Amino acid sequence: MADYLYPLHIAPIKEGVLQISDDGEVMAIFNNRSDVPQEKLEVFEGILCPGFVNAHCHLELSHMLGKLPKHTGLPNFIAKIPEQRVLETSKMKLAIERADAMMYKGGIVGVGDISNTSDSFFVKEKSTIKYHTFVEVFATNSEKAVEVFHFGQSIINKAPKPCSLVPHATYSVSEKLFSLLKSHNSGEPICIHNQETKSEDELFKKGSGDLYGFLKNFGKLYTSGKSALVTALSQMPKQINILLVHNTFTSKEDIAWSIKNKYSTYWCTCPKANLYIEDTLPDYSIFDSDKLCVGTDSLASNDSLSILEELKVIQENSDFDLNTLLKIACKNGAEALEFSTLGTFEKGKIPGVNLIDNLELKKVIL
Repeated sequence: MADYLYPLHIAPIKEGVLQISDDGEVMAIFNNRSDVPQEKLEVFEGILCPGFVNAHCHLELSHMLGKLPKHTGLPNFIAKIPEQRVLETSKMKLAIERADAMMYKGGIVGVGDISNTSDSFFVKEKSTIKYHTFVEVFATNSEKAVEVFHFGQSIINKAPKPCSLVPHATYSVSEKLFSLLKSHNSGEPICIHNQETKSEDELFKKGSGDLYGFLKNFGKLYTSGKSALVTALSQMPKQINILLVHNTFTSKEDIAWSIKNKYSTYWCTCPKANLYIEDTLPDYSIFDSDKLCVGTDSLASNDSLSILEELKVIQENSDFDLNTLLKIACKNGAEALEFSTLGTFEKGKIPGVNLIDNLELKKVIL
């Protein structure tokens, strides 16, 4: 038991008791310590919550820690990534192993991880962490759509399960490639980078802006006259979980449109990465907190892979209480990624257990 127990599928319990098996399976929750034989009771100071779910990460960029400058904006940031990708294989693998260990040490039990190559697969096959691998493809030039799609298939055929073949971002995928990806999907979750920079909407609405200027040399860009979110979601299936990542410049109108059109959207925020790249954050008040989850992005855009550090940034820039913050960190990400055994202290689940002491997260509301 602890000072507070946060099961996350029910209200927090003061001095609640969690019973788990030797294998980590949740057996029961007790509202009162007197209901438990004292000789079997372990008492901790702080709070107990399920293991964290990092809904968005790029393990294969782990060797880029400190390599890219801050506050340069998204077009400049993505332009510099290819030149930093090249590294001796043994050093890259070591960085990936360290990142996996860093996340596990930080209480992360599940990760939605982006892969453009198979570089991180060796860690996922042996890791204690549960991964969903999103094999990401991109090509603005429609003539390259089939080639890029087949390359993505060759990668996903090697990927540890569960996995999905997904579009990189609203702005980096042609209509033809979107169509191929939609046809390929058989119900598995999708993720896509969405509205990370203001010029994303400008690209689709007006055919102008910094992102348009950067991308126009790579192929014809589709100008829809609509927002980036509406343009992308319109080309994706409705019957599956769609994890929209970053959403820094998403509007109330975009969210309302996704709900009206019955898309199963989850909104993943990566606050420290947003501050690193664009030096700005989303307006958290416009999102349904039951559909909001959190990611760390990569060590190319972050100095750590800590969900707790991300929550502190969200707390400072929102009115969320602690129970809501922990749902964002655990329950919602597990639901988005379809990790059925993670996220809450429900009987039969194996969600991991985090003890948070010396609590810096405030707003404890019971």
